[in-house]
Amino acid sequence: MTVTTERAAAARARGAGTSPELVLAIVCAGVVLASLDMFIVNVALPSIARDFGSGSGGLAGLSWVLNGYSVVYAALLVPAGRLADRSSRRRGFLFGVGLFTLASGLCATAPNVGTLVAFRILQAVGAAALTPTSLGLVLGAFPAERRGGAVRIWTAMGGLAAALGPVVGGLLVTADWRWVFLVNVPIGLAALFAGARLLPDSPPESGPRPDVLSGLALTAGVAALVGGLVTSGEHGWTSGLVIGLLVAAAVLLAGMLARSARHASPIIELDLVRDPVMALTLFSTLLFSGAFGAMLLSVTLWMQEGWGWSALRAGLGLAPGPLMVPPLAIAAGGLIRRFGPGPVLATGAVIFGGGVAWWALGVGLHPHYAGELLGGAILTGVGVGLTLPTLFSTAAAALPPARFATGSALVNMVRQIGFAIGVAIFVAVLGNPASPAARLDAFRHGWWATAAMALAAAAAALGLLRLARTRRSSAPGPDPVRRPAAVDGPQQDDIPR
Repeated sequence: MTVTTERAAAARARGAGTSPELVLAIVCAGVVLASLDMFIVNVALPSIARDFGSGSGGLAGLSWVLNGYSVVYAALLVPAGRLADRSSRRRGFLFGVGLFTLASGLCATAPNVGTLVAFRILQAVGAAALTPTSLGLVLGAFPAERRGGAVRIWTAMGGLAAALGPVVGGLLVTADWRWVFLVNVPIGLAALFAGARLLPDSPPESGPRPDVLSGLALTAGVAALVGGLVTSGEHGWTSGLVIGLLVAAAVLLAGMLARSARHASPIIELDLVRDPVMALTLFSTLLFSGAFGAMLLSVTLWMQEGWGWSALRAGLGLAPGPLMVPPLAIAAGGLIRRFGPGPVLATGAVIFGGGVAWWALGVGLHPHYAGELLGGAILTGVGVGLTLPTLFSTAAAALPPARFATGSALVNMVRQIGFAIGVAIFVAVLGNPASPAARLDAFRHGWWATAAMALAAAAAALGLLRLARTRRSSAPGPDPVRRPAAVDGPQQDDIPR
């Protein structure tokens, strides 16, 4: 037995007695790190801009503090998941948590926007390593009939952390914006300690290493797309810079897909994407995540810049929405069993879009929280609670066991790409308004664009319902779209026991 094999056997033996529930609790700490920090920065952007002054580059420059993280995170998720599948999910998770924790401390020391973006990219590398491995560990720990409940809890924790980011950020920014990064350090150290002692491991899968060149093309392609969208507000859609970036994005992404079709270990496994359930779920995920990212950035900016609220007050103003996420994420399991994932996803996306439309119709220049903003915050929280967990559990149902980490990485990759694109679209629509009235008009246009993305996600999700009806009419037996075994067992509760 080689040294590597002995270490793997020791890791599996060390975690063999760990209950599935404890595995879920440990990896959720990592998920909270990645999700919380991705959105906690939204509320800190105005404080960062004031601290760095004219060197911040305005909203377009500051948006790279968000999008630099999202782009690298998205591009590395699939390679990290593939490497974990063929080596060690436990080791990948611990590496990711450790790197993320270190990078968080470095972000807190950044002297300028450029350095902060660089350290955020390092954070993204750690997040990309821990996210797919965390879900892979959860799916490997639970039997098939209980995975749906575990996935919903895993997703609900990530969704709650993401939605609570502005609230926590508002509290921390009252002291200093650098605390939004320092808060990760104790959480990361606790997850590292518990994970090293208690997490089990899975037997590695043999196979070639993932295609690094395609990963680089994906990173550059998404960065060019986001860059083109962000700079369009300043330079115009017909400028050579914007056109060049968008053309480069199309070429790079097309080349990545073509290479993935031929490579033995592609960055995107097209066989997974060809599955109709997975394809529709990924498309809906892309659209809804774009709406989610634009919504979080827009409302936190409006409360601080449009209404002049403090970061703490703005964060608390969003709190009713996140409070809707956990109960609805768990309740979604019963709704899926009764109606199927398509109607649940479509309903959640429509409710979310209605919440954003509420702001577009009702928000004015003078603060009126209860009448203008509260209703939209609650509706968007309901939409997130119904939609995000259902997207992930539906995708998980379509994955073979040997592709748990890789497949979950693909879903997360699409989610992060959608988030970056949504933020970029909102920044492009917002532009540089010169007066308070012009700013309000620009925000309203951005909210209507965000609502349109949510409604498009609902339309895509209804494709799952049409697919379920087609399959029921063409083949007898259980409906894999309406009641997938890996998501909802006919005899099991949705919450892991």
